[in-house]
Order: sequence, then C-alpha cells, then structure tokens
Amino acid sequence: MEERADLKLVGTKESLFTQRIVWALKLKGIGYEFIEQDISSRSSTLLLVELNPVYKKVPVIVHLGKPLSESLVILEYIEETWPLNPLLPLDPLNRASARFWARFIDGKFYEAAKKAFFSSGETKAEGVESVAEGLLLLERQITGKKFFGGEEIGYVDIVVGWIAYWFQYVEEVGEFKAMDSKKYPFLDAWIKTFIQVPIIQQSLPTPEAVKAVFKGFKDAALAAAN
Repeated sequence: MEERADLKLVGTKESLFTQRIVWALKLKGIGYEFIEQDISSRSSTLLLVELNPVYKKVPVIVHLGKPLSESLVILEYIEETWPLNPLLPLDPLNRASARFWARFIDGKFYEAAKKAFFSSGETKAEGVESVAEGLLLLERQITGKKFFGGEEIGYVDIVVGWIAYWFQYVEEVGEFKAMDSKKYPFLDAWIKTFIQVPIIQQSLPTPEAVKAVFKGFKDAALAAAN
C-alpha cells in the first residue's frame, strides 16, 4: 500500500474516531499520509480550527486539498470515492440497516456511555443501565455471525469497533462495569475475533495511552464542575 500524496488523515492514534478511518483505508488498501496531532499544543489546535472550524476535532481527511470531518461522513465518502473492497452491503435495505446501527452507536449508545463515565450516583446508574440495554441490542445483532458485516469486516464493525478495545478503559477510568461475557457471549466472541485481525491489531494504541486520554477527559470535567 503506497502513500498517496493527495490524501491526508489528521488525527491522533488514541482517538477511536480516527482509528475508524485508519481501519477503513487499510481494509480498502488505500495509502495516505497520517498527520498526528497533539491536541494540547497550540499548533494542532490552530490546524483543527482551520480544517474543521465547526467542531475543531479529529479526525479530518484532506483529499485533493479539500478537508472533510466527522468519522461517519468520512467513512461514507471513502466508500463512495473508492468502491473497491466495499464496506457497506450491496443490498439497499442492508445498507440502510448498517447506517441505522452506526447512528445508534454514535447517538444513543455513545451518550449512554458518556453518562455512565462522567456521572455519579443515580445518574451514573441510569447511564450504566442504558449501556447494558445497548449491549443487549448489539448481542442480538451479532448472534450467529462472525462479524456484523457477515464473514468479512464491514461498515458496522468499523463503527462498533471501539467497543472491542476502548470500552474496557471507559469502564475502568469511569469506574463502572457493563460488559459481561456471560450476558453477551456472541458480542464477546466478536470482540475477541475483531481485535485479532492484523489490520485492526496493528493500529491499536497502548492501554496506557488510552487510559491517559480518558483520565484527562474526566479530570477536565471534574475541574469544570468545581
């Protein structure tokens, strides 16, 4: 896979949203230049303001000199621009279903995880309960399958992929527990299979780096609350 001069990915190795784009590009065999950001540095902040003035967050891709942000939007763009090795199903109904589950993960499930992570007391318990409900829905979706996409990694696997690795550290730093291999055996089997795929495994950040990022998020939230 040769690096393309016309395609750049701006992100951080620890970002679960950045890794979605890394996985998609590698699965499709598309070369790119990775421009790693240090979010704490002024130069990185200025670059993100320039490339993503609305959200000022990673990931951002720059293709043919034009920036594009938001991981789900970028994934769709990659799929349409480089249709070889498709990530979305060919059947229109299955494509729509894949998009539905992607939005569920980045909407309802992600918000529940944030609630469990940042909150305390009764509010935290409500968040954990909502996370458990989400895991049960995913368990039903993956039952009887190797991947959410079938026999090969697909769009939904990429979007759900952060649960396979980052979620355990969300639980650890957030001081809650929702994932249970006995309650969700098919989801647990998918997690083990997914993170052993070489393209996925090779790009995973270290546990220490991920936990440091999550601890930073939590410390910042506590400081803001006080």
